[in-house]
Amino acid sequence: MDHNQPSSKRPRGIYLLPNLFTTAALFAGFYAILAANAGRFEAAALGIFAAMILDGFDGRIARLTNTQTAFGAEYDSLSDMVAFGVAPALVAYEWALGGLGKLGWLVAFIYTAGAALRLARFNTQIGIADKRYFQGLASPAAAAIIAGSVWIGHDNGISGNEVSLIVAVLTAGAGLLMVSNLRYHSFKVLDLHGRVPFVVLVAGMLGFALVALDPPIVLFLLALGYALSGPVFTLVRRRQHLGRRRREGTADPDRGVARSKADQNSERSRD
Repeated sequence: MDHNQPSSKRPRGIYLLPNLFTTAALFAGFYAILAANAGRFEAAALGIFAAMILDGFDGRIARLTNTQTAFGAEYDSLSDMVAFGVAPALVAYEWALGGLGKLGWLVAFIYTAGAALRLARFNTQIGIADKRYFQGLASPAAAAIIAGSVWIGHDNGISGNEVSLIVAVLTAGAGLLMVSNLRYHSFKVLDLHGRVPFVVLVAGMLGFALVALDPPIVLFLLALGYALSGPVFTLVRRRQHLGRRRREGTADPDRGVARSKADQNSERSRD
């Protein structure tokens, strides 16, 4: 045996700090499921939102501390599946969808399957896809739509059975948006280390104040607005692309003449 060869042993252990946040997000999602089973729907919604905050920290901490690993990426995906895939579907089912019978659990399954497919596709595109955009609605945003609607209903004394069809549409729509090819801004290219104008800090302060006025409604509207931004962004890009092609056609008259002559020759050959 050649002892001069470099050792190929894997480094043992895992990085503690980012995985602690991932574990906390997983716990928050699990707590949301337990709270929904106990009929504590406001606590369930808060658990999902807490998981969103914790999930936003673990990746950034890993990048800031240079502790990104394949284990952390896989663990984060499993945590997301519980917190943003299974938990929102079960919370929505316990609160409103259960009264719809088979349609209710089918809608809950569509959302859960959409979250699983969304996360699997995201994992296969790491290092390939454009970091500025998400393909399909991100699972935390989809979960925020469900949690926000449940929180609004609980705060206003609305029974889930009264709005079961609306919740079904929101749940199924969020699940289908996650597996769509629509593009969403990821906000991952924001420079948090550089200097920004003072007005940005004022805008952030006003944003926190706005959320504090009525957290469930504001958070729900933010999540719903982000979900609708994907179709709007796609339509705008398509219109710009069509307009660019038309301008290119009018700016190149020789190409237009060549096309018209080709059309005339094809018509003569048919005659």
